[in-house]
Amino acid sequence: MSWLVTGGAGFIGSNFVRLALAQTDEAVVVVDKLTYAGNLQSLRDLADHPGFHFVQADIADRSALDGIFAAHDPRQVINFAAESHVDRSIDGPVEFVNTNVLGTLQLLEASRAHVAALAPSEQQAFRYLQISTDEVYGSLGDEGLFSEETAFAPNSVYSASKAGADHLVRAYHETFGLPTLLTHCSNNYGPYQFPEKLIPLTLLNAIEGKALPIYGDGGNVRDWLYVEDHCSALLRVLSAAAPGSHYNVGGRAEHTNLEIVDRLCAALEEALPIASNPAFEGREIDRYEALKTFVEDRPGHDRRYAIDDRRLREELGWSPATDLDSGLAKTVEWYLAHREWCEAVQSGSYRRERLGLQT
Repeated sequence: MSWLVTGGAGFIGSNFVRLALAQTDEAVVVVDKLTYAGNLQSLRDLADHPGFHFVQADIADRSALDGIFAAHDPRQVINFAAESHVDRSIDGPVEFVNTNVLGTLQLLEASRAHVAALAPSEQQAFRYLQISTDEVYGSLGDEGLFSEETAFAPNSVYSASKAGADHLVRAYHETFGLPTLLTHCSNNYGPYQFPEKLIPLTLLNAIEGKALPIYGDGGNVRDWLYVEDHCSALLRVLSAAAPGSHYNVGGRAEHTNLEIVDRLCAALEEALPIASNPAFEGREIDRYEALKTFVEDRPGHDRRYAIDDRRLREELGWSPATDLDSGLAKTVEWYLAHREWCEAVQSGSYRRERLGLQT
């Protein structure tokens, strides 16, 4: 028996697979469609691990899922598979519904059929964990936090598709008794994040001396969570949470996008002083912050997210191990040391251009 990790070649998924193999004795089967944001380069160091197996498949393909379940007999299913970039959901909404809603539905159906054929003791041990986002809750004002009881109010196609999947997960537990778990996390950052998101985009542009785009006035607030801390929370949920449980996972590190860009620039200056960066040779720029450029805001851009994660901390005893400054420093060092990964995953049509502008 094994753990089945869908979307395991993506950002959070690949970090989770690495941590699961390091901290458990479980075999891990990664299922990934390998879209632009899922890349085998993110799992290259695991290729020879005896507990690692990879299958290229789409979670919306039920026949493929049935074959994978039959071959690997999973006792845990952890679903990271999703289209996840808000800007892309503006440009192409249909793919988000196909993967995030219909794909989750097929994965739930395959899991339900699989569990029905297990022995009673194995049925009790089985878990289906859905990884979701705080964006399903909508936008906060200057005060307040999202709790597990906050009503869903998604404002983007991405968050609406994730909310739809979350409702299905809850329904499959309540209607069919499938032993599901649900988590909602705040903004993740760290190694292997595709360079369309704020932190890796800012970092790589700064290294190359390019403009650092900041949406609107830069005042949108997010809670930031180092990806390895998120993955440790998921391992804790899998090991200790009761079926039907729902937990928020946060970093308690609220900052505006502008503040994050400034902190990244400072961390990059420590690791790669601009005076020694060949991208700035002959240019009259003496600080990375000078590259900041304010651009047209994203349509429907939520102003603030903030997570109340007390349930997870109090019931399961989890807390993050990485503060923002040390997490950003580790992230900067990783991207500087893995430029070949950055080039490999951007080898397709996307070259860090602006997405999601309505025309």
